[in-house]
Amino acid sequence: MLSAVKKFGNSAGVIIPKPLLAEFGVEAGDSVELKVEAGRIVIERVINPPRQGWADDAKRLTSTGDDMLDWPEFGNEEDATLTW
Repeated sequence: MLSAVKKFGNSAGVIIPKPLLAEFGVEAGDSVELKVEAGRIVIERVINPPRQGWADDAKRLTSTGDDMLDWPEFGNEEDATLTW
């Protein structure tokens, strides 16, 4: 399948047809890894692990004191004994 390199502002890009994207499980907006191997540009799908970044967000919320319950009257009886 032929395509052309097209100018996009100060960069350039290649339009990848939807059927080709579907073949390796990527949709518009997904992240991909680009690298050059043996004179070829290789595009690989990036699979982000579930909950990536949640630990950092929890630490940030705790450090700013923004980790309190929004509706404390709906807490669980065991909440006081939980350790994080």
